[in-house]
Amino acid sequence: MDDIVKQALAKWPNVPDCYGWLGLDARGRWYLRDDAAQAAGPFPHSKGELLQHDKLLAFIARNYEPDGEGQWFFQNGPQRVYVELEAAPLVWRIQADLSLLSHTGRAAAALGCLMDAQGRLYLVTALGLGLVHTLDVPLAADALESGQWLLQEEMPVDQLPARYGYVPSPHAQWVARTRRPAGEEGSP
Repeated sequence: MDDIVKQALAKWPNVPDCYGWLGLDARGRWYLRDDAAQAAGPFPHSKGELLQHDKLLAFIARNYEPDGEGQWFFQNGPQRVYVELEAAPLVWRIQADLSLLSHTGRAAAALGCLMDAQGRLYLVTALGLGLVHTLDVPLAADALESGQWLLQEEMPVDQLPARYGYVPSPHAQWVARTRRPAGEEGSP
């Protein structure tokens, strides 16, 4: 985490968390989801605006991590901005030597390999579960064919979050936690 972020956390410790405003697609691209994007539907149905500013993308990458509940967030100064995930919390780019870099630029080693029922390939690492970027599937096939990676199992995509400890939509969880039954005092 950036030092400036740590300083902001110390100075303003009680800033409310932010939900629904940032999304990560299956190719490792970040989307800003303003009110209109959120009103148009959940991520990834309504993605929002693709972020393209290099310094902002680097800042997000340096300050992206999971909380204790498996919700991934970007620490934006004193505020946690929870991320809506299209597929997984990480997207793996496979290098020519079959080493891995996450969409945030972090290196890792494959500890396991699995496929979902849609044929998408995931790698388990010490950093977490990540989807193999579509452009790197040929390299992944090389790793599988050479025996460097062993395909462990096929799994329905809806079972991945519970099995690998991540939350695809922190916003949906937040809404469920904060929604009060109709007629209860204080409900909208």
